[in-house]
Amino acid sequence: MLMTLFATRRTRSISHTTRAVTIGMTLLLMAGCGALSNANNMPAEPEPDLSELVHTAAEQMVASNPELTRYSPMIAATFVSIDNLSQSSTLGRMSSEIMASALSRQGMQVREVKMRDSMFIEESVGELILSRQVQRLTAQHNARSILMGTYAQGQDYVYVSARVVRAGDAMVLGSADFRLPLNNNTRSLLEGQGGW
Repeated sequence: MLMTLFATRRTRSISHTTRAVTIGMTLLLMAGCGALSNANNMPAEPEPDLSELVHTAAEQMVASNPELTRYSPMIAATFVSIDNLSQSSTLGRMSSEIMASALSRQGMQVREVKMRDSMFIEESVGELILSRQVQRLTAQHNARSILMGTYAQGQDYVYVSARVVRAGDAMVLGSADFRLPLNNNTRSLLEGQGGW
């Protein structure tokens, strides 16, 4: 009988130890899962906005060709959809405006020219050329260069390509490309179609 009592106590002791270890392991696992959950919920880096990306692109454009500002004054064309060069959007107009402003900060003299219903460029066998109207504007405003650009909508990003071309022969003097996350803000800018 004494042996039975001793065996029962020993079983209870092992049972309590097993239970304590199990509870301890469970608490550790829960704490680890909680830490992992918090790591996944860390605030993501904010997405760069259009203005930030354009200003960086303008800095890169001038850094790659410091002589770019010699081709002042410049006029700015509305950036157009690569899929339809006669179509722009609020994104295209704002990209052009912000790029002109950013290049001005980099030392480029920019002449303010706004035209209604003109994209400033024409398509010729898939290439962008200066329209006759732009050539007239260039002469009228004594511009030595023209800012132009295109954009294309992808699944997750909008890709923008900007370049400054010499007014006389459309030789590219500087270029920069960037991609903009295709979020609700960007979609809204793309929906605003039409020209000025």
